Amino acid sequence: MRSSVIVFPGSNCDRDIAVALEKLQFKNSMVWHKETELPRSDLIVVPGGFSYGDYLRSGAIAAKSNILSEVISAGKNGSLILGICNGFQILIECGLLRGALLRNSGLKFISKDVLVKVQSNKNKFFNKYKSGKILKLNIAHNEGNYFTNKEHLEELENNDLIPLKYCDKEGIINTKSNPNGSINNIAAIFNSNKNILGMMPHPERSADKILSGEDGLSLFLSLMN
Repeated sequence: MRSSVIVFPGSNCDRDIAVALEKLQFKNSMVWHKETELPRSDLIVVPGGFSYGDYLRSGAIAAKSNILSEVISAGKNGSLILGICNGFQILIECGLLRGALLRNSGLKFISKDVLVKVQSNKNKFFNKYKSGKILKLNIAHNEGNYFTNKEHLEELENNDLIPLKYCDKEGIINTKSNPNGSINNIAAIFNSNKNILGMMPHPERSADKILSGEDGLSLFLSLMN
């Protein structure tokens, strides 16, 4: 498979995701934000970090970058797009995903491992996981508190558009297991066609057992299926 990783000033997880992809023999390209054309890609990744220092609002400036018009067009035409952490924020700011990512409920930056539960595996990104599987993944964000209106929340819940929710070690989804105040413990969402995924946890940081485990590896294996 061919992949493209978008790189912005302030990105700091672009190399991490490139390593994870190349480990699985993806033919990866690093695409600078000023470019106006995307290489032919089966997967486009908008990585984590702090694009433009999170000025104005996380992801707001990056969403106006030259290359984002190509990313938006690709997403609307059915290409697979993965936005991780700041990438999730950028996908919301550019309109490919709906809702908002607010300041964490505790008003502090959070960097730690959390548990998330796979809610749905009937999609391109999670088909190698069993539904109900509990994963340990890392988060590192200041604005990960997902919020949306009642109508959109019902659409997400009723159409299997929430693939991951924060949970405890027993798989129970509750307030105590919610690290940032995200509505309904949401850790990731899809668009209506399930070709665009935004997620706050970092699967690329859990794609090698030498580092912090392999709970994120099956996401990339799913994409190859």
